Formats: sequence, C-alpha cells, structure tokens
Amino acid sequence: MKRSLDQKAKWRVRIAFLFFFVFMVVLSVGSYFVANFDPVKGIISAGKREDLTAMATRAASETRTATEELFDEVEPPALSKVINFGTASRGDLEARRNDLKTAEVNAKTLMPRYIALLKTERDKVENYARSHADGDTVSKFLDDIDKQHAKTTAFASAMLLARADYYRAYEKYVDVLASNFGAYKVENGEIIFQLQGAVDRYNVAAQAMTAAAKRLAELEEERQTLIQSQQNTEHARKDK
Repeated sequence: MKRSLDQKAKWRVRIAFLFFFVFMVVLSVGSYFVANFDPVKGIISAGKREDLTAMATRAASETRTATEELFDEVEPPALSKVINFGTASRGDLEARRNDLKTAEVNAKTLMPRYIALLKTERDKVENYARSHADGDTVSKFLDDIDKQHAKTTAFASAMLLARADYYRAYEKYVDVLASNFGAYKVENGEIIFQLQGAVDRYNVAAQAMTAAAKRLAELEEERQTLIQSQQNTEHARKDK
C-alpha cells in the first residue's frame, strides 16, 4: 500500500546543490622561489640568482597550467550541468550516477600524474641550475623546491581523496532516487517518498553528502590560509 510521509519524515533538501568546487591545488606557484632564495645570496652573483629564479618561476607556471588542465579531467563534462530531480528521468539519474562513478575513479587515480608533473618541473630546474651554479647552490635551491612540492603533494592527495568521497556520497544519493524512481515526488524543495525505508536510505545518503561537502570546504579554507602564509612570507622578504 502506498502511503504519504508525515511532516516529520519529510527531508528538506536544496535542489540547487553546492556544485562541484573548482580547486587549484598548486598553492602559490612561482612566488616561493623568490621568497626562499635568501640562503644562496652571496654564493652566486645577483645576475645568476635572478636567472635561476626566473627560470624556476617559468617552470612552476607551466606546472600550474598543466595541473589546472589535469584536475579539469576529473569530472565528466556533463557534471557541470545542474540536474532537476523533480523532472529528471530515470535515464538522467542513471547517467548522473555513472558520471559520478567515473569522477570518483578519476579522483582516486590522479595523484601519480600530478606527481609526474612536479618531477618534470624539478628536473627542468635542476638541469638549468647545474649549468649555471655550483653544487652547493643547486642543492640548497632544490631543497627549497622539494619542501614546497612536499606540501602541495600532501594537500593535493587530501583534496583528491575528499573529492572522491564527495562523488561517492553523491552517487549513493542519486542511487536512492534512481532505485525509487516513480515512487517519490518533489514539492517546494522537499523530496517525498512513498516508503519509510526509502526515506531512511535517503537521509543517510544526504547526510554523508553534507559531511563530504563540509570536508571539501575545510580544505579550501586550509588552501586559502596556506596561500596567505606564502604571500606574507614574500612581502616580508621584499620589505627587508
């Protein structure tokens, strides 16, 4: 027997989701070469120091561009379109679910390619530096790069795992709707199911999705804090 849910069983949900953040994982590419180059002052001439800094900055900029393109590959293009769950067909829901599965897999498998970009950048800088500076200078310069890359690698890993969690939670959310297609309706932003079991599954899925989105928001705040810290370091160096 079909039954309507009472008011307490209804789950309010905003149909217009906070939709797929666009994150720039490289924190502040280029600036750290200038900010952290002080240890090699006096070891090489100012002209060579400026050449090394300029080359490293160009290499970092290339990495940033490549990283943006790489992270854009995580989500299938269709995910950029907002879905209306009140009018979506079963095919629409299944397509969205498949795209979310693809995005999750992509997010989980992207790190090796990102690490490869950083290695390419480091190799370019190292090759150039070894032809323009002595061994001690090159070692100190590369040490600064390695430290920065370690930070961005750790952050990228955390971000991609968080995105994978979000895609998985969203996929389970859509799965509840797809498996109950024809047995729910949307009224004034409320999704109303005919069976209590569907409501329970939906609530669990929606709560998991909210938690995953919160984690992504926390990481974005962390990213902004790291960028501000780098900018403060650079400004402090310039004021000396």
